[in-house]
Amino acid sequence: MSVAERIRADFPILNQTVNGRPLVYLDNAATTQKPRQVIEAVARYYETSNANVHRAIHTLGERATEQYEGARERVARFVGARDAREVVFTRNATEALNLVAYAWGLRRLGPGDEIVTTLMEHHSNFVPWQQVAEARGARLRVAAPEPDGTLDLERLAGLFTERTRLVAVTHASNVLGTINPVDEIARRAHEAGALVVVDGAQSAPHMPVDVAALGCDFFAFSGHKMLGPTGIGVLWGRRELLEAMEPFLYGGDMIAGVRLEGADWNEVPYKFEAGTPNIAGAIGLAAAIDYLEAVGMENVHAHEQRLTAYARRWLEEVGGIEIYGPRGERSGLLSFNLAGIHPHDVATVLNEEGVAIRAGHHCAQPLMDWLEVPATNRASFYIYNTEADVDRLAAALVKTKEFFGNVVR
Repeated sequence: MSVAERIRADFPILNQTVNGRPLVYLDNAATTQKPRQVIEAVARYYETSNANVHRAIHTLGERATEQYEGARERVARFVGARDAREVVFTRNATEALNLVAYAWGLRRLGPGDEIVTTLMEHHSNFVPWQQVAEARGARLRVAAPEPDGTLDLERLAGLFTERTRLVAVTHASNVLGTINPVDEIARRAHEAGALVVVDGAQSAPHMPVDVAALGCDFFAFSGHKMLGPTGIGVLWGRRELLEAMEPFLYGGDMIAGVRLEGADWNEVPYKFEAGTPNIAGAIGLAAAIDYLEAVGMENVHAHEQRLTAYARRWLEEVGGIEIYGPRGERSGLLSFNLAGIHPHDVATVLNEEGVAIRAGHHCAQPLMDWLEVPATNRASFYIYNTEADVDRLAAALVKTKEFFGNVVR
């Protein structure tokens, strides 16, 4: 039994059939499945420790607070943060990126200032900056990828000017699989006097991440894409920046004191965590990190590299398939199209075969326009996927081609 097969046994949802066939789940870039260890950690919290945090002096409240803050410490170690107070819990990466846009961008940018980003961004790291630029009279400058799906650093840096205030870039593209050299981008951006915000939703689950080594100023990711529960995300930010920022949600634990004439904010990170947080989600995320680190993030990345290379060879053998993104090292996903067949039709036939993939624009419509397609299929892999899953994908794609080849048009 392979390591992936042993890991797979920890995921109850995978032990089922879909349309009479064993489930092959290849939609991990959208959300991952949860191991028993995470499910049990969440259930254990509700069964033994459910209470609100930071407020009660009774035993359950103290226990919940200890677990919640312990999760923050766990996340900080996972991303190499120098201080757990640099970790802000959010609902997801989207909210984390919007937090930076609202609490930093709307208050710091003005007419003529420039934001640099790329065409490979998820909408969550593109639309907020569009909106900030429009609201503040700033300019959004966008770098297109090279034909192979990589970024040309010289072309990107060529967009930096003395008015560049922020560079927003994905660490790993959710469509192309491109892994961007964030450390070098950050170095050049800082030389230009700009801050760097990184969308790490597709990197933190799949490879070792050290925010200090990356050199970025903000880093956002989601728990549900890395075996954790939905509804929990993280914004890491340099503490001095977080302390200088104003909150954008008000009430609850982000308050230090309120008077008729005004209010004072709690310290970092609590001033950004208004209201009752997702306590169970944070605890579940810590359990997910424990699971991933037991596997080893280097091993996670290596497994996905092998599986993606294997899948690419299979898809090329099937024929009539265009694959998007770099041929070399990439994250664990493949976006592709079958000639003459709409992606939604492909995904529908694959589902009949028990194979779950994603079809659509993947919240990256500017990139779809650049690729000159309305949508793509996307197969994305994780630690519980095996070569047998890829074999099933390839066989289902052959059936799809045969089916549509026999359809009278």
